Amino acid sequence: MCGRYALGRKKEEIRRVFGLPESEVHAPGADEARRWPPREELAPDYNIAPGKHAYAVLGRAPGEPVSGAAGPRHLVTLRWGLVPSWAKDSNVGYRMINARAETVTDRPAFRAAFARRRCLLPADAYYEWQLLHTSGEAQPGTSPVTDPEHRSRKAKTRKRPFAVRYADDRPLALAGIFERWRNPAVPEEDPAAWLWSFAIITTEAAPELAHIHERMPVVVGEEDWATWLDPEADRDDLLSVLDATPVEDFTVYPVGTEVNAVRNNGPHLLAPVSAESEGTSETLF
Repeated sequence: MCGRYALGRKKEEIRRVFGLPESEVHAPGADEARRWPPREELAPDYNIAPGKHAYAVLGRAPGEPVSGAAGPRHLVTLRWGLVPSWAKDSNVGYRMINARAETVTDRPAFRAAFARRRCLLPADAYYEWQLLHTSGEAQPGTSPVTDPEHRSRKAKTRKRPFAVRYADDRPLALAGIFERWRNPAVPEEDPAAWLWSFAIITTEAAPELAHIHERMPVVVGEEDWATWLDPEADRDDLLSVLDATPVEDFTVYPVGTEVNAVRNNGPHLLAPVSAESEGTSETLF
């Protein structure tokens, strides 16, 4: 699963890296909260958690002329935790922070977004937690969806956090889907009536990462950005993207346990700590 990530880059750098124009391209209806997500300026956040707002890169907007190649076109802000359009209240989003690649095309909460509303979530790194027993034995973290002993297993161990990022320090592009939800308690013309939210797609961890956790977020390589953001992309091509995370380009290292608490923030959360200081001498790739 993916429950925390970091992004310290400023908006201008994100726009440059993803090939977006220096000034925002005005999408049709962009000034209407019901038709287009907000475009807020966000502060650097090294401990992005569910419920927070984060930057998302989108492709062509509905009604935008089809011109040029598909690919990144807009930078917006979305709230982490997908709220389906049919949900009774927005709290359901806290249970939908991740969408499994194995079921995203079929699950009612995600299938419409996967078909038409895909995004990229820029990240400096994402965090994942390994389980450490009192004996010092390390075991991969598990998902409550697949592990019936997940809760009891966590209660008997402590968690050791790792950061996963590109070795050359370019930003990750996490695969996401997004939705729009209407708050029935607020007048339609009020911008607060519309909530735009996202989920990160996860898949089975690659062998290089499976010692940390059984799941990992799908990371979209630059060569696949255009396919992922194209609203007309072929389903088989999209499924291929879900199976193409460039793990061979990653570096992974343990970080301090301060990241475990959402209230903590700052670039120091990404600083490596020695494996020995975390109770093991395990060699990482």
